[in-house]
Amino acid sequence: IEILDNHELAPPEKNTSIMATVTTTEATFDADDHSHRRFNPLMDEWVLVSPHRMKRPWNGQVEPPFDFASIPQHDPKNPLCPGATRSNGVTNDVYESTFVFDNDFPSLNDVNPTPTDKDTKHNVFMRISEARGSCKVMCFHPHTNVTLPLMKEEEIRSVIDEWATQVLDLGKKFTWVQVFENKGQAMGCSNPHPHCQIWASSYLPNVASKKHQTQLKYYQEHGSPMLVDYVAMEQKEAVRTVVENGSWIAVVPFWALWPYETLVMPKRHVLRFNDLTPDERNGLANIMKRLTSKYDNLFQTSFPYSMGWHGAPTGAYLEQDCQHWQLHAIFYPPLLRSATVKKFMVGYEMHAEAQRDLTAEQACAKLKGLPEVHYTQAK
Repeated sequence: IEILDNHELAPPEKNTSIMATVTTTEATFDADDHSHRRFNPLMDEWVLVSPHRMKRPWNGQVEPPFDFASIPQHDPKNPLCPGATRSNGVTNDVYESTFVFDNDFPSLNDVNPTPTDKDTKHNVFMRISEARGSCKVMCFHPHTNVTLPLMKEEEIRSVIDEWATQVLDLGKKFTWVQVFENKGQAMGCSNPHPHCQIWASSYLPNVASKKHQTQLKYYQEHGSPMLVDYVAMEQKEAVRTVVENGSWIAVVPFWALWPYETLVMPKRHVLRFNDLTPDERNGLANIMKRLTSKYDNLFQTSFPYSMGWHGAPTGAYLEQDCQHWQLHAIFYPPLLRSATVKKFMVGYEMHAEAQRDLTAEQACAKLKGLPEVHYTQAK
């Protein structure tokens, strides 16, 4: 057996024709059918894509189907409803639009004592740092039986305006303001009333810190913001765009992890919520209604997800150059095969590397082909 320059073993002369046959019949790589990895430049990590796994049968856990009819428009015992009394004895305003209040059980507050040097420098293995902040709950609408796709665009615009107000106000004091919505029991939401949470912190959380670093590095190397360039590329390729309008685009990112994950970005360079123009806020309301309607229409259910907004840091960062940042939202929906079968982040995902079953392009094709009128309102 001869050793070749590329370190492969050459077969005996009599087997050359056999090897030639094997070589010519070898399958050609197809990203829609073969395992491969994709790089996420925002998080500086890889995602394993295994599209062939969608062919396997499923005998695991299923989620109970969602029943819109079971949710009342108003429940006086629901602590998020207008006029309801919460567990701390405070009565909500009889609100008609958005409503914001301090979380009754906050994960962060601004009255904690400061750790001493002895606390923070205990040893190399046990480190502590200060964590101050503010946690708020924001109701989108006075009715419990509506969600973003069932709201009018002008009602969603009111939500966007309140997001901008909260980020601006909290950002004067805190380094990071995280707006996020957990929708549906599958994502751990215990109350069906349409709402989100807003946590402000005195520090940059892990994900924000990573994105701050990756976007800054890209900006220093290329002279332009990463996500501004990415929007231009997605518009050119036009294979992962779910919905778009004059000012916004929603794509299944090339590096998506969750089955029907989407990334929502303005087409203009925008650092923070309060930088959005009135027209851009209207455009965002339009995009969010269309995108979330498609989500619900996919499996004809109230589609669960965790959605969060990331923009340039605030607090002391307001005085710093943050041109490398671009405002964006991420939707992480868990449903994979149907309204009752969701993806679990366990095993390999927890111990080795993130993994998804269908490609971003396949997920986009399914979402893009769906109607934008909500299935409960279709004639």
